[in-house]
Amino acid sequence: MGEFEYIRWLREQTRGHSRVLVGPGDDTAVLAPFSQPVLVTTDMLMDGTDFLIEEVGPRAAGRKSLAANLSDIAAMAGVPVAAVVSVALPQLSGSLEFSQELFRGIRELADQFQTAIVGGDTNSWRGPFAISITLLGEATSLGAVRRSAALPGDWIFVTGSLGGSILGHHLNFTPRVQEALRLQEFVRLHAMIDVSDGLAADLNHILEESGCGAVLDAHAIPISDAAHELSRTSGKPPLQHALGDGEDFELVFTVSAADGAKLLSHSPLPGVALTKIGECIGAGLWIDVKGERQPLEPTGWVHQL
Repeated sequence: MGEFEYIRWLREQTRGHSRVLVGPGDDTAVLAPFSQPVLVTTDMLMDGTDFLIEEVGPRAAGRKSLAANLSDIAAMAGVPVAAVVSVALPQLSGSLEFSQELFRGIRELADQFQTAIVGGDTNSWRGPFAISITLLGEATSLGAVRRSAALPGDWIFVTGSLGGSILGHHLNFTPRVQEALRLQEFVRLHAMIDVSDGLAADLNHILEESGCGAVLDAHAIPISDAAHELSRTSGKPPLQHALGDGEDFELVFTVSAADGAKLLSHSPLPGVALTKIGECIGAGLWIDVKGERQPLEPTGWVHQL
């Protein structure tokens, strides 16, 4: 199958969407006007860095590629609308099946989050597989939640549990889009980010942008079963995995103490754990271990350039 035959196949698989006036097949897509500010995010994922394609397969790789973008929209408490997908496909035997499974992985998650796939670009080469998705979303009437408005005295919360994502969670997580929208309706979110590089590193991004510090309660941090399992062979304690593994794609956010108490007394997220893990302070990043406050390095995943 050549490029244009593949594009025709893609168009046959692409469902209509109320926001899409012109979908795949023209020089650009045409979307209906947005009524709220537009959110734009992009992620490039590569074989050998973000997954091993021979182990996970194209369907899981496609799903993760869109899920990472959806998680960014969730971090802004936004609503996903439309995605464009660019791929560099390896020239190999069975490339047609590879390409089709890749699209199915993307589309299944897109359908789950009412997100249109409106175009992109397809190339093939002798190098490894790479995929880049750009996702357009829309802020709600309450506005986009940024990283830069945390205040001393805020309580810090996290959804779900953390650590050990390499054992499978990094491929099959559900982006917290709906959870972010429910939280924004329930309390005033001061600052929020998704945990892609690691809890300590990503929380530190909030602190740097907001000009404040934080102290975490080591005992309160929700450690996943996978982090405990990984700890048995890694030589690292489970807490270290929870603080620095990354790709948990949970939400870390800050709210006032009053709103924090409201969340603890009546969580708006049925079936999803919501944990207070610390408080914002004037400066520095610290962790309280059995009553002793220690400096916490913002360790996590960093791409080396």
